[in-house]
Amino acid sequence: MGVQDRRDAMEALKGVEAIFFDVFGTVVDWQGGVSQELNRHYEGLLGIDWIAFAREWRAGYFATTRRIAEGGTGSMNVDVVHREILDSMLASPRWEHLGLLWDEEKRRDLTLAWHRLSGWPDSKEGLYAIKKQAIITTLSNGSVKLLVDMVSNWQLITLCELQEA
Repeated sequence: MGVQDRRDAMEALKGVEAIFFDVFGTVVDWQGGVSQELNRHYEGLLGIDWIAFAREWRAGYFATTRRIAEGGTGSMNVDVVHREILDSMLASPRWEHLGLLWDEEKRRDLTLAWHRLSGWPDSKEGLYAIKKQAIITTLSNGSVKLLVDMVSNWQLITLCELQEA
């Protein structure tokens, strides 16, 4: 983005008091972050498509939250949901070989990989520029703990968990 483009973007924010951002996919690179975390910690496991693993895990999250939104039962705590999906994946024929290798400690650590995600390369700079003009906040169905772990760029976090939504 050039200097004039930035000026135009800041001009467009005049009168805007707060901006809500989706976090996963918009501000942070969940797919790259989770697959890199898997690769870094479990690099001895050759031939594993960690991107496919991350995508399947995230797809399971969407399916679970959609089912709950449609009246199904289940936890809305993202950490609980991520862990349930992980355990389910590791019991499936595609990933059961990993399930045999990963004990409780590894599974707990891997579930927390979602707390250690990094922003897209331009996210921090962009958020910093925007918060000079307006309050920036998350609008997320992530858990309080998950968002607090990633809060450094935010002035406020707004969560479904707090709204009982």
